[in-house]
Amino acid sequence: MWLIVAALLPEALLFYYIYRKDKYAKEPTNLLVKGFVFGVLSAVLSLVFSTPLMDMGIVPSEPSSALDFIKVAIFGAGIPEELAKFVMLCLLLYKNPYFDEYFDGVVYAVTIGLGFAGFENVLYLIRNFSDWMTVGVVRAVTAVPAHFFFAVVMGYFISLARFGSSSYKMKNLAYALILPILAHLSYDALLMVSGTSAALFGILSFVFIYFFIHLAKFSKHRISSLLAMDDSRTALDEIDDQSPVDPIDESVES
Repeated sequence: MWLIVAALLPEALLFYYIYRKDKYAKEPTNLLVKGFVFGVLSAVLSLVFSTPLMDMGIVPSEPSSALDFIKVAIFGAGIPEELAKFVMLCLLLYKNPYFDEYFDGVVYAVTIGLGFAGFENVLYLIRNFSDWMTVGVVRAVTAVPAHFFFAVVMGYFISLARFGSSSYKMKNLAYALILPILAHLSYDALLMVSGTSAALFGILSFVFIYFFIHLAKFSKHRISSLLAMDDSRTALDEIDDQSPVDPIDESVES
């Protein structure tokens, strides 16, 4: 029981943080639960994408060199996992009438990302049962927040594609997929390659910390940007609602 709590508590705290940020119209509970389930399913879907690559030898089953670990980071984690999340996010948002604010894209993307992270976390802790507390703490401050940051980036550009200029729609959709992939594979590559030698561990540890901090700042700025956009839209709607009625229009209506 405590293992499950340790695996899911970081996701619950991050979800609470993002849920509190959604000021104007909270998303329906059933859709949030559906998003979390979609996140779990995206973990399974990612295996559908990565398993054939393993069978073809593109993803090494027993990586031993820095190049092998980079291949695993790209084709075994970054691309298949973020592609799977992107597919499930598109399914969740397809004809979703509640996706009516900029910040909603982040809420739904984070819900899916945390569903993926929660499922993955449970598996990791079970796999490392003899040392699950240490593994749980390390993942709570690294892997789980990383999935949160990837989701924020994806949700940000999904919202821009939905509400922004139509001429940039395809560009923003591409960013919603490509940028989380790049962030994810960079995260994994830095961690994996750093373990191949003591010298690389010392150097790449600093690079990883720098990268992680800037990824967190980037995500925070994207959240603030979308909230500001929703504030502006709400203010404009209130001004429109309070605008005096033109007497000529009133007479025409009568």
